[in-house]
Amino acid sequence: MTNSPKTLGNSTLQLGRIGLGCMGMSEFYGGIRDEAEHVKVLHAAVDLGIQLFDTADMYGSGHNEELLAKAFSDRWDKMTVATKFGVQRGASGEWLGISGRPEYVKEACEKSLKRLGRETIDLYYQHRPDPNVPVEESVGAMKQLVEQGKVRFIGVSEFSAEQLRAAHAVHPITALQTEYSLWSRNVEEEGILAACRDLGIAFVAYSPLGRGFLTGAIPNREALDEKDWRRDNPRFSGEALAENARFVELVRDIAAQKGATEAQVALAWVLAQGEDIFTIPGTRRIERLKENLGASTLRFSAEELTEIRARLPRETAGSRY
Repeated sequence: MTNSPKTLGNSTLQLGRIGLGCMGMSEFYGGIRDEAEHVKVLHAAVDLGIQLFDTADMYGSGHNEELLAKAFSDRWDKMTVATKFGVQRGASGEWLGISGRPEYVKEACEKSLKRLGRETIDLYYQHRPDPNVPVEESVGAMKQLVEQGKVRFIGVSEFSAEQLRAAHAVHPITALQTEYSLWSRNVEEEGILAACRDLGIAFVAYSPLGRGFLTGAIPNREALDEKDWRRDNPRFSGEALAENARFVELVRDIAAQKGATEAQVALAWVLAQGEDIFTIPGTRRIERLKENLGASTLRFSAEELTEIRARLPRETAGSRY
């Protein structure tokens, strides 16, 4: 398996383009929270050559950062941690809104450092723009964290092209993280991916497997755990899933032609959109880590990519959120 390191945007970080999204190890996808098993998966990810581990302070209301601290306290030198601030949660998991206030940026960073047991965060993202605070003010506070040595590089998540340019004017942005997959291509249409390339910013695609749907493992809504947040997501309603099955049919057809799995095809397609694109598929199983890494060796010719574009459904049934 090959996951050769590339420079992550405006930084000195050298990372494989397939990382690991850790959110599901704390909440949102249902199932039992099994810390011992999740630590094994995290250790296996490092052993397999994965370097980029993505978390956020709101995943499990701090639990996910604490989980990474437990797994990596003796091996931080082998991996890069990216975490985020901005989506506020209460101690019991209640939602408290979005904040990009400068004083909150600094407060959130201190709490993340404490949970991670680190003195510096490798890549610190603003999770969502605060509609009540100019992005320049939020990024200005992040810039101060870099100057203080508490953060190495900064990123933003779910920013528009205009917001991205405004943020980058304050301090170099290393990465933009936003959903991108065969069924979520709005970053192309809205000029977000183009803005990243204009500014030398890496694009980090979350949910590159379409929240698991593109793997073909979710035939209907009832297949999801009762506590799985996707049960309330518009794209996973019965009517939308039936219409979106066209994406799975296309992926299965390509997988059969390539001798690959559906997950590998979906992930490889995202990677094929440019060397500046990194991915953070999430999983809680070691066999899925290995499967995802197999996507790094799957190649599409220019003709194949053109054909896939021509066959893709023009619209995805249901909004992202």
